[in-house]
Amino acid sequence: MAPHRFREQFEQMQRALPGVPLAMGPDDSAEFIYEKGVVIARDGEEALAVEDAVRAHFTETEGLVPENVRRAGPRTNRSGITRIQVGDPAEGGREGDFAVAGALRAMRTAEGRAGRRLISRNHVVHIAPVNCCPGDEPLPAQQDPHPNPALTPTPYDAGTAVRVLVIDNGLVSDYRSYPPLARVEGDLHEAETDEDGLLRLYIGHGTFIAGLIAAVAPNTHITVRNTLSDVGAMLESQLGDELFRAVDEGGWPDILSLSAGTSNGRTDELLGLENFMRELNEQGTLLVAAAGNNGNATPFWPAAYAGRPDFAGAVLSVGALRSDGEFGACFSNHGPWVNVFAPGERVTSALTGFDSPVPYVYQHSTYDTCRFGFSYGCTCTHPGHAGLLSEDHETSVSKPDQVMFEGLAQWSGTSFATPVVAGMVAAHMTATGERDPRAAARQLLELNTELAEVRGGHVPALLPGSWRPVPVVSPVIAV
Repeated sequence: MAPHRFREQFEQMQRALPGVPLAMGPDDSAEFIYEKGVVIARDGEEALAVEDAVRAHFTETEGLVPENVRRAGPRTNRSGITRIQVGDPAEGGREGDFAVAGALRAMRTAEGRAGRRLISRNHVVHIAPVNCCPGDEPLPAQQDPHPNPALTPTPYDAGTAVRVLVIDNGLVSDYRSYPPLARVEGDLHEAETDEDGLLRLYIGHGTFIAGLIAAVAPNTHITVRNTLSDVGAMLESQLGDELFRAVDEGGWPDILSLSAGTSNGRTDELLGLENFMRELNEQGTLLVAAAGNNGNATPFWPAAYAGRPDFAGAVLSVGALRSDGEFGACFSNHGPWVNVFAPGERVTSALTGFDSPVPYVYQHSTYDTCRFGFSYGCTCTHPGHAGLLSEDHETSVSKPDQVMFEGLAQWSGTSFATPVVAGMVAAHMTATGERDPRAAARQLLELNTELAEVRGGHVPALLPGSWRPVPVVSPVIAV
C-alpha cells in the first residue's frame, strides 16, 4: 500500500487538536491545513467591518447561514488577530470548507480596494507540512556514531555567547547527558513516550536542532521553547501570541531559529504573524527559518518574508542540500525567496536514549520511487521501512518496523538545514566579534564562495567546516 504523507499527517494533527476540526486546503487539494468554520482578521474596527461584510454576503448567498457569523475569541490580543466563526465546524468533511471559502469570497472586492489582505483562513503552522518536515523519520546513528556536523572546538564564554532561541517542540528528559547540550536551557516535552513506552512522533525534533547549533557554534546560549508541542502543530491565530510570550520571558535573542511554517495559497504573509514580524523587524533579531519540504517553489511562511524588501536582512530562509552537498535535496522548497541552502539530508545530531535505549515504531512507510521525481536514493525510498499509518494491516503482510535510539540519530529536512545556518551565523559572530546578527549573516553570505545546483540553477550553499559529506545512495535498478 503506497503511503500518503499528507493525509497521514492530517490525521495525526487532528488527533493532537481534538477540539479544533480541521480541513485541507485550498478547496480539496492537499497544500495546507486550516481550522474549519473560522476565519481571522485584524482586531478592532477592521474585524467589525469583516464580520459585517461576511454576514451581508451570507444573507445573499444560498447555502450560507448568516446567523453563524460571530466572534469566536477575544476582541483584542497581542498578535492583533480576532477569530470570527463563519460556519458550523461539525458540518462537511475534511476536504475544504464551504463557509470559509464563502467568507473569503465576500472580502475580495474590499481587499482589491484596500490593496492588502483583510481576511484569512486560520492555518495550522507545524513542523510537519504536506510532505513531511522532517523530510523523513529519524534513523539510529549506528554506522557512524558521531555528530555531523562534528563538534567545533570553540571555547564557551558566557560574556560573549550568542543568544539563540529555538521555537520548536521541546527537549527530551535526558538531553543533558549529551555534553554539547549541557548548558542548553528550556522546556521539556510533556510526554515523550506513549502507553507502550514507544517514542512518540516528532519527539526530539527540538533537541536535534539544539544539538546542531551547539555543534556548529559552541559559544552560544541556546534556549528551546516547547511551543509546538505534541505533533508540532499550532493554529496561526495562537502562534503570534506564543512567539511574543517566548521573547517576553527571555528577551529578544540575537538569533531566532524556527523550523516550522505553512503555505497559505497566496504570495503575501500570514495574517496571524503580522504584528510579531513587524516587531521583530524593529528589534534587530535575525529570524532563520526553514523553507519547507513540499518540493516546490510556493512561498512557505514565515521563511518567505525573506523575499520581501521590507524584511530584507531580518529573515534568512534556508533550503536543504542533499547528503553530498552538491544538489538540493529532493524534498526542499526552492525559489527566489530562499536565501541559502545548507546540509539538511542525513545530518546527525542528538535525539534521545542517552540514559537508556528508547524504542520507536515508524509511522510512515517509504515509497517505491521518489515522490518528487528524483532518481538518486533519497529519503523517500531509502532505507526502506513499513510505517504504522501507511499500511492497511488487515490486508498487508507488512508490519511496521521498530528501531531503538541510544543517543544520536540521522534525520533529514529543511528543519535541520535551518539550525546549521543559524549556527554558522553565530559562529561568525564569535570569530569576528560582530554583535549584529543581521550584519553577520550578510557578511557570511558575501564571503561565501560555495554554490550548489538546485532545480537547474546555482544557489549559495553554506557548508560548515566540520560537516562531512555523506555519499548519496545509488538507486536500485530492477533487472
